[in-house]
Amino acid sequence: MTDTTAVQRHRPGLALGVLAGALGLDVSGLGVLNAALPSVGERFDLDDATLQWVMTAYAVTFAGFLLVGGRLADVFGRRRVFAVGIAVFTASAAVGALAPDTAVLLAARAAQGVGAALSGPAALALLTEVFPAGPARNRALGVYAAVGAASFSGGVMLGGVLTQFLGWRSVLWFSVVVGLAVLAATRAGLPHGVGHGGRVDLPGAVFGTFGLILLIVGVSSSGALAWSAVGAAVLFLLLFVGWERRTVDPVLPLGLFRIASVRSASLAAFLQYTGSIGMVFFAPLYLQGMLDYSPVESGLALVPMSLAVFLTANFATGRLLTRHTPRKLMTVGLVLIGAGAALWLGTPDHGGYVQYVLPGLVVSGIGQGLNFPSMTSAALTGVPPQRHAVAGAVNVVAQQVGAGVGVAAMVLVSAHGSDRLNGYHLAYLAAAIACVLGAVAIALTPQT
Repeated sequence: MTDTTAVQRHRPGLALGVLAGALGLDVSGLGVLNAALPSVGERFDLDDATLQWVMTAYAVTFAGFLLVGGRLADVFGRRRVFAVGIAVFTASAAVGALAPDTAVLLAARAAQGVGAALSGPAALALLTEVFPAGPARNRALGVYAAVGAASFSGGVMLGGVLTQFLGWRSVLWFSVVVGLAVLAATRAGLPHGVGHGGRVDLPGAVFGTFGLILLIVGVSSSGALAWSAVGAAVLFLLLFVGWERRTVDPVLPLGLFRIASVRSASLAAFLQYTGSIGMVFFAPLYLQGMLDYSPVESGLALVPMSLAVFLTANFATGRLLTRHTPRKLMTVGLVLIGAGAALWLGTPDHGGYVQYVLPGLVVSGIGQGLNFPSMTSAALTGVPPQRHAVAGAVNVVAQQVGAGVGVAAMVLVSAHGSDRLNGYHLAYLAAAIACVLGAVAIALTPQT
């Protein structure tokens, strides 16, 4: 009996719990400090532009190392790489919780991103190993996607509660506790996931990783640093594409992008994270800075988004996928995410939560609940099983580039407002337009 068969017969629930728990850690890792941003800024005397790096440092390394993580999982074994990633994530969270200054905190957040980049692609590939194609996989994928889709806003809510009662460092200690629990259950809950062999494309890994990191750094910066970083990123990415076209065993088989579903899923992932994480980035700054909410109140204010995401993904999208194509659901989902951002264009200096904030949260949450499972399914459609970890990495790269580049772009847009609130409104408008245009592009993509 193989490891995979044993898990399927005896512990599929445990396996799904471990994988969903890891995904929850990875996704919430981006937003769990969001509600704590004002507290972190006060502790270290940071302005908004610097404060965004508490989130962006994580997104930069998460996105930058994902292709490497996917390739390592395919070559050396998914469970082994998964466990290493969770261990790195957990240890880095502990360092961040003890950080005496901004530099240590940002370094710890960057290291957390590396850990998430190792565990994320391996987790999605392990899911396809544990659950055979058919109804069992569809149900597992629905639960997995629901946890992933709800984890960011859920992390923001939890971060607000913990920050209010125990301080912002408790948020990172909570990640340590969950990470240790996931790590403890990994060996018993997951198949060994023997690697498929081959070599690690070191030049491609270096070019791709530096290209993605420099791109996000460039968009997140200003002045000469921004232009220098973007120029270097373009150079590294051109070198990456040129090398990947020639090498026999690439870290990213460029042929994946000839698959229409992979292209559409990547675009949907980028735009979902630009729109939804952009909204949630500005949420505590608006709620605490203008409406005088406490950290716990601003965290709880986002509960409706989490509920909308979870309920839609877990109870509606799975059924809809049996009757409609992922492309159709991604299109509708992105339109709703954009509509949710647009509804925040009316938020005033001092306005009611139910009238001005809640509708956008619910509409965006429904859109995320439709889009996340659909793009996860589309990301692997037509991809050979031995490439599932890399294909999963491509989709998560798109998510994290959206979280890094997209949110940084929204921050830059907001800086051009006539005042702080007008700047927020410009950012919401940019996100709404991008999501709608992306939905149109996906709807017009030929099914090849």
